[in-house]
Amino acid sequence: MDKNIVLTKPFSLEKESDGDSDYRAPNLMKRILSLFKNVRPGSDLTRFQLPAEFNMPKSQLQCYGEEVYCGACDMLSRCNNGESPIDRFISVVAWSISTRRPVIFGVAPYNPILGETHHVSTPNLNVLLEQVSHHPPVTALHATNEKEKIETIWCSYVVPKFNGAAVEGQVHGKRELKLHNHGETYEMNAPHLMIRFLPVPSCDWVGNVHIRCPESAIEAELCYTSHTLFGFRSSRKSIKGKIIDSISTKILYEINGNWDSIVTAKDTNNGEVRVIYDAKEVISGLQTPVVKDSECVWGSESAVVWSEVSEAIMKKEWEKATEAKKCVEERQRELSRERITKGETWLPKHFTLSHSKEGGWNCFPIQNWVPPSPIQTL
Repeated sequence: MDKNIVLTKPFSLEKESDGDSDYRAPNLMKRILSLFKNVRPGSDLTRFQLPAEFNMPKSQLQCYGEEVYCGACDMLSRCNNGESPIDRFISVVAWSISTRRPVIFGVAPYNPILGETHHVSTPNLNVLLEQVSHHPPVTALHATNEKEKIETIWCSYVVPKFNGAAVEGQVHGKRELKLHNHGETYEMNAPHLMIRFLPVPSCDWVGNVHIRCPESAIEAELCYTSHTLFGFRSSRKSIKGKIIDSISTKILYEINGNWDSIVTAKDTNNGEVRVIYDAKEVISGLQTPVVKDSECVWGSESAVVWSEVSEAIMKKEWEKATEAKKCVEERQRELSRERITKGETWLPKHFTLSHSKEGGWNCFPIQNWVPPSPIQTL
């Protein structure tokens, strides 16, 4: 029997969104204020269970994955093809910016169940994600281009905090991009997601991102901001920063622009300014991945696990979505109780998980290269 597999369109630039991607329930703002009326400011929302009407038809694994495998051009190959260390570093900065995607206010992805996976291939890249911990929710990502010897490894966990007028999703965990042909590793973090309810509902990426390559001693400091005037948000989603020679502390390039449009780099030696990232070129017109062989899709795949919930949300059948979501979550609780009864310890299938020295988490892939997936991008 064929699996029920539900995939949805990736997030593109907001101005391209259409009615098919509006999954929000009616009276959304009223529902949101009601949802948080008994939540105290400063509360950690990690274990907060959202009703189905506040979900988009995607798992958090799919959202992370789309940041890597959904792009209209091959940004990772550009990183690899740079002739000099500084050329490659600038391309890595542009790739890091390209992983920021527009966010829909009022809806959130499903909190992945333990052991859930998301596995997708592009013509050049194989991407695999696994939920390696449920409490706290930790997601591991491994993406590889075996032909060009490119590899990226992410370990991500979000800590949402409620402050009364907004929820800040603090994105923790290390992200690495490895260009094996050049013997270079690029380490970076991610900005936080700020969801504001008042005075004007909005979602923005904010905060500082640090990128470093120990082999070339080049670093970048980037700052994501959203502009406000008298408390009201403008449409500008700014990014500013600099690329530095960490040995001499000399500023090599100044970064400026908007992550959802154009970002430029100014050479401090000669004043030359060039475009390093064009969001319209990279995250416009993205298409839904397709299933090439349903029999080879794993049962742990996000598009399978949440298929009934996603179908109901897309049809705006909220009672059906609620019941389907309860079934998924109750099944996870049953499996947890069974493991406790049997004295079993759950282990990830595709990654190893350990505590970092900083008190966070480290994820390491078990396989050197991610295999091709039966789910593929066009």
